[in-house]
Amino acid sequence: MSAINSDNISITPFYHQDTGTWSYVVTDQPTGCCAIIDPVLDFDLTSGKASFDSAQQLIEHVQSNQLKLEWILETHAHADHLTAAQYIKQELGGKIAIGAGIKDVQQHFANTLNLDLPADGSQFDILTHKGDSLALGESHFIAHPTPGHTDDSMSYEIAGNIFIGDTFFHPDLGTARCDFPGGSADKLFQSLTFLTSFPETFNLWLCHDYPKDRDAVARTTVAEQRENIHFKKSGGNPSAYAKLRNERDSTLSVPRLIYPSLQVNIRAGQFPEDESNGRKYLKIPFSLQKP
Repeated sequence: MSAINSDNISITPFYHQDTGTWSYVVTDQPTGCCAIIDPVLDFDLTSGKASFDSAQQLIEHVQSNQLKLEWILETHAHADHLTAAQYIKQELGGKIAIGAGIKDVQQHFANTLNLDLPADGSQFDILTHKGDSLALGESHFIAHPTPGHTDDSMSYEIAGNIFIGDTFFHPDLGTARCDFPGGSADKLFQSLTFLTSFPETFNLWLCHDYPKDRDAVARTTVAEQRENIHFKKSGGNPSAYAKLRNERDSTLSVPRLIYPSLQVNIRAGQFPEDESNGRKYLKIPFSLQKP
């Protein structure tokens, strides 16, 4: 699946079936400079084995088209898949960027998981703030904070396209959950309102899709998301949206990969150091509930 836009930008989506995640290669065609957005590491929770098959597809696309990787953009520290950002950087170069709110996310999960981790964002090459411009050849990304799902959520705009992370899902699925630490339905409503304030023809590229009776979709538009089932049901009322979102969140299970994902993702894709037996370990918090 590929979309070529008239403003000299090409966008190639890659779908990760196991986690329902979309990753993207965004290319400035005149110069061949490119960015990779939200790359996925393959991880089997049962065996604890990780591999780079999905990341290799992105790498091969860059190499076969003789592109130069400038950026690896994370829309946030994902709780549902592990990032392949560090592996891709080692293979292709580029700088890893994430929203500056990552420091709050690091602080929370370093405490929750008892990690020896400086919560200063130093694991990433660039921390983005509102209005930051990231050059991509003759084009550029503009960073837009879109909090609500997480404090570090950042959307990236380029040439009539916005990569929106976990804000909107497909219009028939609704919007992202807000019950993670730092999440806020009120903030997410503001972010959704902001995204739908762009021209109706702007493309809004999803981070996830979970189809049942249709093919997975990567691209939506502002016009389509104005009809999003959660956004529309609220009638433009922030209190009604917060009530709907909070009630739905109270019924959701913890994401399957939340603990391994966050331990890797808040480190910009770096794995824990080997322990004395030469193996790496990821933690799972444990609590005993007596009858």
